Amino acid sequence: MYEMNRRQAMAAVGAFLALAACSTDGGSGDSGEAKKSDDFAANRDGAMSDYAAGKQFTAAAPLTFGILYNNHPFYPLKKDWLFWSELTKRTNVTLEPNVVPLSDYENKRSLLIGAGDAPMIIPKTYPGQETPFVASGAILPVSDYIDLMPNFKEKIARWNLEPDLDTIRQADGQFYLLPGLHEDYWVDYSLAIRADILDELGLEIPQTLDDLHNVLKAMKEKYPDSYPFSDRWSNPTPGGALLNQILGLAYGAHGGWGYLNGVTWDHTAQKFAYTGAMEQYKQMLQFLHTLVEEKLMDPESFTQQDDQAIQKLVSGKSFVISTNAQTLVNEYRPPLKKANPKAKLIKIPVPIGPLGPVKADATTTRLENGIMISKKARDSKNFVAMMQFIDWLWYSDEGQVFAKWGIEGTTFTKDASGKYQLAEDVDFVGLNPDASKHLQKDFGFSNGVFAYGGTTELLQSTFSEEEIEFQKVMNAREALPPAPPRPLTDEEREQASLWETPLKDHATQNTLNFILGKRSFDEWDAYVQELEAKNMSAYINLMNNAHERYKKEHG
Repeated sequence: MYEMNRRQAMAAVGAFLALAACSTDGGSGDSGEAKKSDDFAANRDGAMSDYAAGKQFTAAAPLTFGILYNNHPFYPLKKDWLFWSELTKRTNVTLEPNVVPLSDYENKRSLLIGAGDAPMIIPKTYPGQETPFVASGAILPVSDYIDLMPNFKEKIARWNLEPDLDTIRQADGQFYLLPGLHEDYWVDYSLAIRADILDELGLEIPQTLDDLHNVLKAMKEKYPDSYPFSDRWSNPTPGGALLNQILGLAYGAHGGWGYLNGVTWDHTAQKFAYTGAMEQYKQMLQFLHTLVEEKLMDPESFTQQDDQAIQKLVSGKSFVISTNAQTLVNEYRPPLKKANPKAKLIKIPVPIGPLGPVKADATTTRLENGIMISKKARDSKNFVAMMQFIDWLWYSDEGQVFAKWGIEGTTFTKDASGKYQLAEDVDFVGLNPDASKHLQKDFGFSNGVFAYGGTTELLQSTFSEEEIEFQKVMNAREALPPAPPRPLTDEEREQASLWETPLKDHATQNTLNFILGKRSFDEWDAYVQELEAKNMSAYINLMNNAHERYKKEHG
């Protein structure tokens, strides 16, 4: 989501291809041995000898691969989904899911990997979440094996994604996650707001955070018994989406889901800073505290379950809530329409804050959640076939269309212009609201485990006209470059992990205290000193020194 310098990007791609060649000819890998194609002589069972970008992968013999499966409650796994049978028909591969509830996915993933019991394919892993498993050697340095993945390599080169990939490299220069790849940036999360209430009060859609504040005040004045804004996505991470994709983007200091290890690249200072101590973070908390203090925002927003927040919206006790495109259509509008047929809920462009009209900042890349590969996969006789299969399903154009749309003539058709259209009896994101079947629930397609990344055209192929208009507004905004690499050595990572958790716990606790008024902002400096006592400066110095070292070693 940023217009990178094209010469830098092309140079970076060249460096990437050179690195890829080096890694295949003599990369470090898990054994330190060369990774020439000859090395896979014992690992080619079932592999295609002529596999290439744009070519259908079909295993030379029936294969079965284990996969960790994140089970979404909106479309819980069914063994008879057409996705499974058609995938086997096309690729000669059967997947055996190790099913884990969405709510426990991260914890169970860590336990399985730590115990050595994880299946070979470990998807639904966001960039940064792989880092704890690097030092133990439990997962593969997948950058050693991308020569087995021609579709992945082709998209990296064509979309100039090397600067984005650099953000997930470790100190050894390798990356250990196969991320989903987007052609362009994609902003999905924002605020949903009752447009009929705006109309009733003669108000425009808020463009800035100041506008939002004024809208909430007008709503409160008209409906004094309400909390105009009651939010969700706070379990287990308080302010999950609000402090990350929405206000985090407006201020340039991400909390909630985006807090991660608490390190933010400060574009102005050109160095890393501790997120929870940044002035931008303080300003974000002050804004929320003002909303809570003026009773414009429900103080339970940071502790309540999602169902409670949705019920408040549906019952008319609130008018604003965090959303994304699917949530708006699947979870909010149906019950709201049933409770109040005249209600009109819309997703507004992310309100502009102090950072200005941006669609991406230092924390944003075009990388999506992706796949870790268990170390034991490298010794499998089917390793090459598995990498080819992953490359086809997650990174080829055909595999991405299949995972997202399903089967032409069954779940979708194409019009004369090549535009995708759902079959008349199939619904998805409200495109065919009266259809008897659902693309995710009944067929298993557009499943978040398999369907992500790809071209902007494919991404937007399931968007409603309303969502496309939202994207046009957001895409017209500026994109700042992603943060530069700061990979840590094993020793540094071990030290950082000792400091990171106490710092994050203290910042999270006080984030809530400041927002809810349990702690005065007069004590902000004291709070920063408390972080300092927990080794904040040493922690950030570690990051900045790693960044300087990487610059010297890699240019």
